[in-house]
Amino acid sequence: MAQETRLNLMRLLASRGASGMAAGEVAAALGQVPSTLSFHFAQLEEAGLIQSTRQGRSIIYALRFAGLRGLLGFLGETCGAGRPDLHRDLARLLPDDHQEDRRMTATYNVLFLCTRNSARSLIAQALLEQLGKGRFNAYSAGSEPADAPVPEVIERLRTLGHDVAHLRCKSWHEFTGPEAPRMDFVITLCDTLEGEDCPDLGARPITSAWPLPDPTKFTGTAVERATMINALYAMTRRRLELFINLPIASLDEMALRKRLDELGDATRPVA
Repeated sequence: MAQETRLNLMRLLASRGASGMAAGEVAAALGQVPSTLSFHFAQLEEAGLIQSTRQGRSIIYALRFAGLRGLLGFLGETCGAGRPDLHRDLARLLPDDHQEDRRMTATYNVLFLCTRNSARSLIAQALLEQLGKGRFNAYSAGSEPADAPVPEVIERLRTLGHDVAHLRCKSWHEFTGPEAPRMDFVITLCDTLEGEDCPDLGARPITSAWPLPDPTKFTGTAVERATMINALYAMTRRRLELFINLPIASLDEMALRKRLDELGDATRPVA
């Protein structure tokens, strides 16, 4: 911390508390070249004074208050021996350790696509909102959105305890432009999207295809249709349970794409 850049970095992160800052924001605030600043990040993280996590496609750094508390204790004992009144209250000025642990959790944005955005993608959105709460933000859209969701699908989701009030059919163009959330994963749930190319969704997300049966094409009695929707729900849930347990942070893009494609391969059993 005797190095000026590292000291300024610590001061900046301290001002942001447990929520931290993106690496790019830190570089801009300190007027440092990102490649140079990464060296200082590494030094401070190795010393246990800061911590990092991936949120979306950004790396977030935050002060590690437990490490700073230990440093203050060491300095107090070493430099203030015999005068405990000079340092005994310093640690009380720092947040509790659990605050930093609660904030530094990686989150990922996932967009589910199908042509009409009326059934499959809504099921996937509702499921991921429930299964991945706190780690995944779920969205859905379509290339040719329907006027309204399939009523049987919405009713089944409601019966299974999902919040359906916000579920609606929407165009994928809602997720383009600078104000749209940046996607980490885009998963298509139908064989084709009416022959259209996926629009520009910002920095390249990891894409995959999980073709699933279309409930709008189900035929038969009401009981048979309900059985089919239940089967679709179960198929989607099982894939998402495996997806949220992938070691995302430790896999490179190619390996992660391969794992997602394996989940969507209908010829492979979903363990």
